[in-house]
Amino acid sequence: MPGVRDKEGQPIEVGDTLETNFRGGKRTGKVEAVIENQHDVKERDDMLNVDVKNPPKVVYTNQHGHQVSHNPGTLSHVKEEEKATT
Repeated sequence: MPGVRDKEGQPIEVGDTLETNFRGGKRTGKVEAVIENQHDVKERDDMLNVDVKNPPKVVYTNQHGHQVSHNPGTLSHVKEEEKATT
């Protein structure tokens, strides 16, 4: 896989701020890890507090301090003007 992309087709990298719709609200956070395959899962298993079963996944800490993982196709980059209001 040449890189993980969000639902708009933009590449996702560590440090990006992303969001996803979740239970009537949004989960927003800064990307901590991009898991592309099983090799990445084994390599980073000790530093992740989430269980990644089916890569690719994007791992980030949400606005409540919980580390979560999501499929990249469900995520969107947060626009600069939205970052200023959060």
